Amino acid sequence: QVQLQESGPGLVKPSQTLSLTCTVSGGSITTNYYYWTWIRQPPGKGLEWIGYRAYSGSTYYSPSLKSRTSISRDTSKNQFTLQLSSVTPEDTAVYYCARAPGLTGPYDYWGQGTQVTVSS
Repeated sequence: QVQLQESGPGLVKPSQTLSLTCTVSGGSITTNYYYWTWIRQPPGKGLEWIGYRAYSGSTYYSPSLKSRTSISRDTSKNQFTLQLSSVTPEDTAVYYCARAPGLTGPYDYWGQGTQVTVSS
């Protein structure tokens, strides 16, 4: 059974960098052909796709967030990390990590989500 768990600070100040880590158990983040993804849901809005770090190490980000986003990984810890720079209150959301078994496949495993609030 694959499990994903998000961790990181729940409060970030405007202009700072948001950093969240997803720890994966029950499966390796380098196993073909999984895409390890970050998704968020602002209050009162729908899900917003942020980007992924693929099994191969390649990355792809939402065009609207690309200039501020980085997704790295630590294969020794089986973790992948989201960094979102220059945050504003608009970045307040519940952040989820998830796994997709293929580039277009539906997400089969999700973390429980973590609330991040951007406020001074």
